[in-house]
Amino acid sequence: MKVLIVDDEKLARDRLREMVGEIGEHTVVGEAMNGSEAIAQTERLNPDVLLMDIRMPGMDGLEAAMHLMGLDTPPGVIFTTAYDQHALDAFEVNAVDYLLKPIRKDRLAKALSKAGKLTLQQLQDLNQAQESPVVRTHLSVHLRGNIRLVPVQDVLYFLADNKYVTVRTATEEHLIEDSLVNLEREFGESFLRIHRNALVATPHISGIEKDTSGTWHVTLKGLDKRLAVSRRHAAAVRRWARR
Repeated sequence: MKVLIVDDEKLARDRLREMVGEIGEHTVVGEAMNGSEAIAQTERLNPDVLLMDIRMPGMDGLEAAMHLMGLDTPPGVIFTTAYDQHALDAFEVNAVDYLLKPIRKDRLAKALSKAGKLTLQQLQDLNQAQESPVVRTHLSVHLRGNIRLVPVQDVLYFLADNKYVTVRTATEEHLIEDSLVNLEREFGESFLRIHRNALVATPHISGIEKDTSGTWHVTLKGLDKRLAVSRRHAAAVRRWARR
């Protein structure tokens, strides 16, 4: 199998590379230092399995695994971690196995063997087994088979339309297949429901105003567009504005 090693510590990456070489049968095709690099390297190198740390600066391993689930041919993920309490979370995001540091060569060999026996269908079944409790820092946008990562902090609003949701930043619009209910559940502390089809990022709200017909609108920083507030949500939006 082709193996991608993901860890922010060089000594850990070197040790894993050495052990994979000693085990034989598999080839280390690349390395990455965090979750974002892991996604980019996965798209470039198409590894069969990732040996990925959980705790890393920037995007951690759990979130990276969530984004990788969306690929047509997702790799297997073997988490490497010094934190045993993360084991349950690991298995909820397509983990073939998890290895507790310091990693033993025989245990690594067993995990790689297990990954090699999984078919694509079994990996996809693992992906769909259950929702992950991880709160994402980025959203996955799929463009021509590739993953584009959009930082959640850059999102101005989510706007639902049938089965798709528009993700709007200051400069771009993207479509994702998700529901506002799920997005509100995950990011509700930073977003305000203003309409049954709209969530607005509170850090980007510049104010609220009423037009001549009595309809309230939300105005956004750096965007020449107003979003209508439904009657049902007007009171909650005004309460938020008075805080």
